[in-house]
Amino acid sequence: MIGARPVSSTSEIETLIEMMARLPGLGPRSARRAVLHLIRKRALLLAPLADQMARVAASARECLNCGNVGTAEICPICADEARANGEICVVEDVADLWAMERSGQFKGRYHVLGGTLSALDSVGPEDLSIPRLMDRVESEGVTEVILALNATVDGQTTAHYIADQLEGRVRLSSLAQGVPIGGELDYLDDGTITAALRARKAL
Repeated sequence: MIGARPVSSTSEIETLIEMMARLPGLGPRSARRAVLHLIRKRALLLAPLADQMARVAASARECLNCGNVGTAEICPICADEARANGEICVVEDVADLWAMERSGQFKGRYHVLGGTLSALDSVGPEDLSIPRLMDRVESEGVTEVILALNATVDGQTTAHYIADQLEGRVRLSSLAQGVPIGGELDYLDDGTITAALRARKAL
């Protein structure tokens, strides 16, 4: 139709920028730069990235045992019998699990809570995977539970609650030196995590 305004050819690009800007650590400016770089390198980066994201979207799932993210119902860590050494490291989320794994120091298994207890946000034990943790302590012959929770008020509240529930059933310990008050595991370097793990203290 004569005089009709053409549909903007950049609408899909703007939508991609808006979606990228929702990612942690990316604001509108960073998202715009990232998308522009991907478009300039679309054969080398954009197309393979889109294909990989589609595959991950179709296959990603949480481990039924520990809550880790992978592509199978049971993650490789839980499936590795060599890691069934009686130690379980309890973390708040998958990012913390990955941070611990980067250090290469922990050889046991993990348990992802999926958050922390919070009266303010009405998050109770049943809203996390705490009941599942109790079941695993009994069924997997666990001898030590390492509470590697972030040094925040909610993190420490959660650690104390779990410690109370497991008191007398297993050896309990927590990460020690190297983890600053208010610090989060995902932002710590590997050396700090290693030092904290080695110097863990009994609860």
